[in-house]
Order: sequence, then C-alpha cells, then structure tokens
Amino acid sequence: MQKNDRDMEIKSAVFVVSNASVDKCPSSDMPEYAFIGRSNVGKSSLINMLTNNKKLAKTSATPGKTLLINHFLINGKWHLVDLPGYGYARRNKKEVEKLQQIITSYILKREQMVNLFVLIDSRHEPQKIDLNFIEWLGENGVPFSIVFTKADKSKASQLQSNVARFVKVLKEQWEEIPPCFITSSETKTGRTEILNYIDKINGTLSKQSQQIQKE
Repeated sequence: MQKNDRDMEIKSAVFVVSNASVDKCPSSDMPEYAFIGRSNVGKSSLINMLTNNKKLAKTSATPGKTLLINHFLINGKWHLVDLPGYGYARRNKKEVEKLQQIITSYILKREQMVNLFVLIDSRHEPQKIDLNFIEWLGENGVPFSIVFTKADKSKASQLQSNVARFVKVLKEQWEEIPPCFITSSETKTGRTEILNYIDKINGTLSKQSQQIQKE
C-alpha cells in the first residue's frame, strides 16, 4: 500500500464535461487519473466515495453518459476521469465497437492521463476479460494500478484469498506487480491510500515541472 506524510483533502469535486471523443476532452494540461472496470464493478460508488460526494458520479450522468468519457475537476488541480466500462453484455456489435473505440483512443492518446485505475471485483476469482485487458495495458506501456472493489462483501479470509489468487495469476506474466488497493465504498476502506497515491504522483509531476522551468 502507498502512504504519504499527510492525507489529501478533497475540497471540491465538480463535473466538467462528457463526450465520446478524446479530441473533445478538456484542453488543460492538468494530470488525469482515469477509472475503468467491467460493468457492476462499483465504479460510480468508488468515485463518489473518493470525492466524498454520494451524488457526484450519478447527478452528472443523465441516461447514456456512462457510455461517454466523464471529466470531474478535483480541487481545481487535477481531473478524475470516469471511463465507459469494458465487458459489453447486452450491447449490440455496433455499440461494442463504439465503446471500444472510445476507451482505446482515450487510453492510448490522452497525454494528460498519468495513471489508469483498473477496478476488479474482489468477490470473484480472476476473470479472463480483466486479465486480457491488463495484458493489453502492459503491451501498450500504459501506467496503471489495480483497485479491488467491494471488500466489505466477503469475509476477510475469502477477500485475501481472492486478491492473492489474482496477484498470483498476474505474476505468471509480470515481473513487477503494479500498485494494488483494496477498497470498499461502504466502509471507505482504501480511500486514504488511493488519494495519497494520487497526491504523491501530483507532487512528483510538480517537482518535474519546476525543474524544467529552472532549466
């Protein structure tokens, strides 16, 4: 788990824009942290938990917006990005292709994205669709972390067993495992760790920017 000397405080979280094209994303150079996962993985609940706003991801999403790229401005300094989910049950071929294009173009082309949080349902054994997606991220050199959701839905022993099994499968193909976080939107487990991880990256980016300006 990642820790910092202080906890990041979310003072403001504001919906900015929804769109279906990476070219229409905000033009600012602020860092972006994107969240993605299969449907019903608890993404909206996690976003609302992290921002301490139970209505943020829902009040900003009229029907259909979950099929778009949603930007939220946090503390006026960085963007939290809610991406469409992968795993397209109940969608026709045309919709699937559109969603794949939206997701792929953002992840591969959006230079402002500094980390992608991949949400995994901690209640289940490793799913092929999640493992394939993570493998694709690795092949394309995408910086990412893993967030195990719904930790409160299983007994502690089962939770640890499921997480360990997932990590074991990853180690079969990865020399180094990306940062992993265990979370619960109900109990706020993992909130401090994820926010401090983001804060740490923001701090590193700020120092790099200051160094470049000095040069």
